[in-house]
Amino acid sequence: MSRRDNVLAALVATLWGLNFLAIDLGMGDVPPLVFLALRFVAVVLPAVFLVPRPQVSWRVLAAVGLFMSVGQFGFLYVAMGVGLPPGIAALVLQAQVVFTIVIAAGVLRERPTVTQGIGVGLGVVGLLVVALGRGGDVPLVGLGLCLMGALSWGIGNVVSRAAKVPGGLSLTVWSGLVVPVPVMALALVVDGPTAVLEGLAAGDGAAVLATLYTAGIASLLGYGIFNTLLARNPSAAVVPWVLLAPVVAMTAAWALLGDVPTAGEAGGGLLLVLGVLVALRPPRRAPGSAAALGVGRPLAGKGRERGADPTGGEVGTELVDLVEGAEAR
Repeated sequence: MSRRDNVLAALVATLWGLNFLAIDLGMGDVPPLVFLALRFVAVVLPAVFLVPRPQVSWRVLAAVGLFMSVGQFGFLYVAMGVGLPPGIAALVLQAQVVFTIVIAAGVLRERPTVTQGIGVGLGVVGLLVVALGRGGDVPLVGLGLCLMGALSWGIGNVVSRAAKVPGGLSLTVWSGLVVPVPVMALALVVDGPTAVLEGLAAGDGAAVLATLYTAGIASLLGYGIFNTLLARNPSAAVVPWVLLAPVVAMTAAWALLGDVPTAGEAGGGLLLVLGVLVALRPPRRAPGSAAALGVGRPLAGKGRERGADPTGGEVGTELVDLVEGAEAR
């Protein structure tokens, strides 16, 4: 990635790290799924009337919205609602890095380099060190739900990468249309109408501020940048940056909430940072070698490469065809 894209990716990791504190703050008196529905109402309105619809089918928009938003945040919010601490949630959710790279390698033929594999491996070790360093009991139900959210996020990343929408903001806004109604319907089933109404009435200033941050900063700005980066860079070059989000979350909790990190947390955080630096080290490649980009290989009978042609080739055409029902693009 270019230096500019690396800076943008670091900004996204920072915004998302702070987002875990905002989520924890916003769910004080509001049920998790209700808070999630309100977040995406704020994402969609009024932006959907101001941002042009991206040039992809409704099926692609629905797939991105369901996997990257409904699935990821639905599982995450419920996991935190049943007692998974924000710091642990931030860590477990980063399993999406592994899921994304593995799925992208299988579906989009984006093969991570050896250096990227080592870097991600260091990051995973860092996550484990931090998790073990926290001590205490971690609810297994919350842990499982958060892992499901990470898997859903990974699938959503690959769908977004395959769609190659140049304007990430438009994809974020328009895919958000599919979120509020099913999430609120699920809240009515899980929490009941009474709890939903009480949660809506109980929203205070903290909930409003948290909603504004999660919608305006984490979603519109953060995912707008993130989807743009995925559209023009290999997944394995973008997603390792997100490993820094737990480091930001723990640092912010230390500075703002007085939650002092343990030695294990500090050591694991350093491993995370080291893993990102290793994963982002530019690979050695021959000048002009498209194969050295690590994304795609020639397909027999097609006369061109998919995934490695920045001027005209499409990445992940097979996945987009699957999502769109094999429609002609």
